Amino acid sequence: MLLRSMIALLIVILALLAGLLIYETRKMKTYSNPYAKALEEKQAAAAKEESSAGSDSDLEGVKAQANLLATQYDYDGAVNLLKSQKDFGKNDQLKALANSYEKTKSSCQPYPIDQITHVFFHSLVVNDAKAFDSDATAAGYNQVMTTISEFNGIIQQMYDKGYVMVSLHDMCEVADDGTVSKKEILLPPGKKPFVLSQDDCSYYHYMKDDGFPQKLVVTEEGKVKNSLLQDDGTVSIGDYDVVPLIDTFVEQHPDFSYHGRKGILALTGYEGVLGYRTDEVYKTRDPARVTEYQQEFFDENPDFDYDKDCADAKAVADAMKAEGWEFASHTWGHIAPLQYSLDAVKQDTERWLNNVAPIVGDTDVLIFAFGADIGDWHPYTHDNAYFDYLKSKKFSIYCNVDGSVKSWVQFGPDYMRQARRNLDGYRMYYNPDLLSDLFDVKSVWDSNRPTPVPKMG
Repeated sequence: MLLRSMIALLIVILALLAGLLIYETRKMKTYSNPYAKALEEKQAAAAKEESSAGSDSDLEGVKAQANLLATQYDYDGAVNLLKSQKDFGKNDQLKALANSYEKTKSSCQPYPIDQITHVFFHSLVVNDAKAFDSDATAAGYNQVMTTISEFNGIIQQMYDKGYVMVSLHDMCEVADDGTVSKKEILLPPGKKPFVLSQDDCSYYHYMKDDGFPQKLVVTEEGKVKNSLLQDDGTVSIGDYDVVPLIDTFVEQHPDFSYHGRKGILALTGYEGVLGYRTDEVYKTRDPARVTEYQQEFFDENPDFDYDKDCADAKAVADAMKAEGWEFASHTWGHIAPLQYSLDAVKQDTERWLNNVAPIVGDTDVLIFAFGADIGDWHPYTHDNAYFDYLKSKKFSIYCNVDGSVKSWVQFGPDYMRQARRNLDGYRMYYNPDLLSDLFDVKSVWDSNRPTPVPKMG
């Protein structure tokens, strides 16, 4: 009888161990968002430092860190930080804080993933007089760009309405085998998640005389800012585009960010990234590929150091990732894939992977240029040669543009698609009613913007 009992107990233990092994194996196969890694490492380091707190001042630091985590809706992270303190069981303040965070979490509700909206901007207009002058680029700026004052007004109103920035990777999980599944986003009642993206943050050569920033830089304090060439030849460092403006806004309003998330930058590569000339053509100077703009750049910068520009760009990208920013492909050459042969799309993709990914890191997100797509609204299938190829290159999240709806999200077995809404001069001028759930156009409209905004097409 005793022997039978021991055998039965052994079987139960083996079954439990097998179940644990299966669970751990599945957990290991879950895709880890590469762009969240730097942010998670930064938060983990801060939590580890706080967990060794001993003095009253250290304890206040722990409470402040936990409060920031909870303010950004990471209630589990806040509670775990508090419980990691060696005196947690004896400290009534820490226990009360942990209980309050757990109570707040219990009141949160899962937000429907298919109702999450996604808004995007291009580089912001800094100098209205220079951007909206009478040259060949003025009409395009008026159509597809937003001024700094408009952007600030939009973000403030979205914050006031309860919007919270989330990541595309908070919406879905991509497993190592390529399958994609919905995730859960828990927020307090009244809060609404949204995705923020910015296109073409490369500060192209053609923009240099129109008052836009030169590039993104990392300051001595470790903050990401813009450098802006002034009329007197001096360079000003400050908040002149989406990235530093959002960073500053979140510093002042941390509850605008879910778990520390910021936006996602959709980058091309043909003139480099983030204002740095990192494409291979700036190294090879191949006469067959150098454009007129690039040759002018070489003539004006005879001492240009390609390797230094690449290193500086990577330093900026790393600093951004540590602050919650992510990166996506916008295609290397800013192309609409279906207007090109599959072979041309393959060449373009390889150029992005070879020239941009080494700077910003790998990505599984493709944000189409021109608001294009590789199919209509029907689900993707592997009969679509473009999808089949792009999926083979690990792209699992795809974003087009459809400003006519508040949200559009589609899941397939191995992808997620989401439509984006352009918050620019064209949309604000012609369809202000389509933006009323986000902000009031009249109250943010820049009076220096010329009207009527030119029509497209």
